Formats: sequence, structure tokens, C-alpha cells
Amino acid sequence: MTDMLVKLYDLKNDWGFLTEQEALRITLRKPLGSEKRLVVDWVKRHFIQDAWASETDKAISNQPISCFIAIRKNKLIGFACYDAAALGCFGPTGVLKSRRGQGTGKALLLACLLDMKLKGYGYAIIGWIGPGEFYRKAVGAIEIPDSTPGIWKDWLHRL
Repeated sequence: MTDMLVKLYDLKNDWGFLTEQEALRITLRKPLGSEKRLVVDWVKRHFIQDAWASETDKAISNQPISCFIAIRKNKLIGFACYDAAALGCFGPTGVLKSRRGQGTGKALLLACLLDMKLKGYGYAIIGWIGPGEFYRKAVGAIEIPDSTPGIWKDWLHRL
């Protein structure tokens, strides 16, 4: 899978997506330290177990935290991280299948990318993309030629 590049300096500093999600009773925020294990376990249960859980653990351990979560009725429905697999990289991210289609995935993406922009990053890499068209439409991401397998060429993982 290829990587994509986002020009953070072209992103508008518009956090209106938070209000849009709140209208749906969805709260986006960074997890508290005491929630780390709950979030990591949830990611492991609902997505690519070891890899994404490890990266989420890393992002929550970063100072400041580089992870956002989406909550509805005190239940986790989505997450997004950056600076987890490598500095400057967005991901992993996921929203429960039953909660998709409400803009939560895009809101989590924007929260991470705008947070990166505020830290001074000029660009973000979306690594090992799945839905490329989603990222093109959402944030103007472009594919990076010859980026497969990227940083994952020597990836140690369970078979």
C-alpha cells in the first residue's frame, strides 16, 4: 500500500467539525492518561490487533498526547493517532462500522492534522493508506510515488 502526503500549511484553521460532531452527541478529545489501557484494548479488539494497538499506546504515551478519540454516550466509537509509527505520520485511525457515515472519521483526521500544524509540522504523511479517495477529498492528500512498502519494509509482525 502506498503513502500519501498532506500539505498542512494549506489546511484552514477551522475547528468547526467539533461543533458538527457535538450536534450528533459525539465528543472528540484527547484521552486522559487513566484511559490509556481502555483505548488501547478497544483498538486491539476492533481493529488490526497488535500493530494498531501498539501504535495507539505509543501515541497516548507521547507528550503531548498525539491521539484523539470519539465518544458517544460514554462509549468509544473512534480514534485517530499521529506520530505513532513514525514522526510526521498520521495513523492509525478507525471508526466502528456501525458509526460510520456521520463525518466522525474526517473529524478525527482533521483534529490530528490541525494539531500537527499547530506543533509546526509543514507536511503530514498518511502511511499505508486504505481509502485513498477519502483522503484526497477530505484534505487534498496526494500519493507519494514509490512509497510502497515505505517504512514498513522491515516491519516485525506476527504472521
